[in-house]
Amino acid sequence: MTTFTSTLPEELFEQLSEIAKRLSVPKNKIIEKSLTLYLQQLSKAEYRKTYQKMSGDTDVFSLAEEGMQEYYQQLNKED
Repeated sequence: MTTFTSTLPEELFEQLSEIAKRLSVPKNKIIEKSLTLYLQQLSKAEYRKTYQKMSGDTDVFSLAEEGMQEYYQQLNKED
C-alpha cells in the first residue's frame, strides 16, 4: 500500500473526523471508499458520454445493424 499525504479544507476534515468517529472507522478507509466510488462514477459518466456520442453516428449504427442481421441469420440456420 502506498502512503499519500494531502491537505483538506478544515470543514471537510471536520466532517470526515466526525463520521469516522461515529462509525468507528479510520478516516483513511472512508477516504479510500469515497475515492473508489467517485472514480467508478467518473468511468460510468465517460461510458455514457461515449455511447451518447456514438448514438448519433450513422456508421456505427449501420455496423451494428449489419451485425444483428448476421446474428439473426445464424440463429435461423441452426433451427
